Amino acid sequence: MNTKAPYKVAGSLLAATLVAAAAWTAPARAHHSFAIFDAEVTRVFTGVVTRVNPDANHLQIFFAPMNEERKNVERGPDGKPIVWAVEMAGSAQSAKDGISVSTFAPGTIFSVGLHPLRSGEAAGSRANPGAMFKCPEKTPPAPGKHCDSVAGSTAYGEGGLPVATPNP
Repeated sequence: MNTKAPYKVAGSLLAATLVAAAAWTAPARAHHSFAIFDAEVTRVFTGVVTRVNPDANHLQIFFAPMNEERKNVERGPDGKPIVWAVEMAGSAQSAKDGISVSTFAPGTIFSVGLHPLRSGEAAGSRANPGAMFKCPEKTPPAPGKHCDSVAGSTAYGEGGLPVATPNP
């Protein structure tokens, strides 16, 4: 009688189970949790697109926020523009909503609400619910206003801009 056969079968089953579990959890580990964003805080920006990263998991728009006068972008102590990133749904879903590299080309002025990173870094996740608004070409909003106030602006998403959380 072969007493090693049941151990071989059990070992093979265990190995196959571990491989299947690892394959199933790999996508979950590759995708981050939204806990890194502060969902209790909403910031609303009007900025100028610097570039778009059309990643399959999360499309990101990098932008330089405009100053309150809406005449220039905010700059750091070194004189260089401050750049923020807003993370959205994947490229395919964003494209269904009309958001793509071609609709948000560098130089595009737009307004967006986002939940900032808890770390304080200049990035956040697009606030939901709430629309994003693109200003007409080379037409910034009036001082202190956003693109939703500009005649001819285009909305992406449902509703208006989200309401910003007051600063403490």
